[in-house]
Amino acid sequence: MQTVAIQHIYKGHLFPLVNCTETSKHSKRERIFTGTKFTKQRCAQKSLRSLAVTRLMNQLTLAVILIFFYEERNFQGRHYECGSDFSDFSSYFNRCNSIRVEGGNWILYEHPSYRGHQYYLWQGEYPDFQRWMGFNDSIRSCRFVPNYHGQYKMRIYERGDFQGQMMEFFDDCPNTYDRFRFHDIHSCNVFDGHWMFYEEPNYRGRQYYLRSGEYRRFNDWGASSPRIGSFRRVYNRF
Repeated sequence: MQTVAIQHIYKGHLFPLVNCTETSKHSKRERIFTGTKFTKQRCAQKSLRSLAVTRLMNQLTLAVILIFFYEERNFQGRHYECGSDFSDFSSYFNRCNSIRVEGGNWILYEHPSYRGHQYYLWQGEYPDFQRWMGFNDSIRSCRFVPNYHGQYKMRIYERGDFQGQMMEFFDDCPNTYDRFRFHDIHSCNVFDGHWMFYEEPNYRGRQYYLRSGEYRRFNDWGASSPRIGSFRRVYNRF
């Protein structure tokens, strides 16, 4: 038997991924059958190969969770590469005028410690801050949104503390008033998934990131008013 180390080179870095066992095609222990039955040895090898492939794909996915911040427009000037949550970029760059997302979903924040205006970005290129609906060129912290593959579920309420008219949602809503008959959301309960609130219809205006949990007042999700014109799920859009 021969042990083979599978590795992946990404952006000049070497990632050791998984070790698997390779059996020679001419091994004396391997018997070939023309029927549909397999020996226990062949079944075990097949299971190990499937497991190795699964682990390999998972780690390759993790390897491309990257976002690049550039000081100037059109990906010029100094830049910083990030692959996880970061609470303060102040010592790395003074301004951010373009961004390239190579993998994952990200929430960017205007100020350190995940405060200020929020922006939801997914894989793609953003040559200037207007492309992510930015109010200025200040980005001081970011969060990576973990992949989620389950059901999405959220309840929104007309009043605070989960009072008044209630409606349950499982998918995106480009116009809150058309479906809820109210312009304002005063409280909400996120049961499953990650969501973004937008102040204006069609996913425009100020943005607010919501994870699973209870939000008894609109300021619990960082808003200064209850006006929500649209909302949508956060998931891989590539």
